[in-house]
Amino acid sequence: MTIDDDDLVDQIRQALKVVIDPELGHNIVDLGFIYDVSVDDGAAHITMTATTRGCPAASFLKEGVANSACLVPGVESVDVTMTFEPPWQPSMISPGVRSSLGFAEVN
Repeated sequence: MTIDDDDLVDQIRQALKVVIDPELGHNIVDLGFIYDVSVDDGAAHITMTATTRGCPAASFLKEGVANSACLVPGVESVDVTMTFEPPWQPSMISPGVRSSLGFAEVN
């Protein structure tokens, strides 16, 4: 049985929800840290960010992303790229999490 790449991308995004930002206390998917997920022949390519360039949790989060994605059946390798373009903003947080963190519905 082969898994469609789009299904695999969805499964990876779900798996990444176990990675919790230690400062904000929510998963990195809902926080908007995951910019892109693609799969090519079992190789997952994930582009992500952190709140700031000097974020002390950045390497912890990157490692969590790689480890979580590796657990998805059909993923043979994982490449995680950390980027700060575009810069992360609170408006990237999913609406439900944004309101629980106390961010006003602005932008």
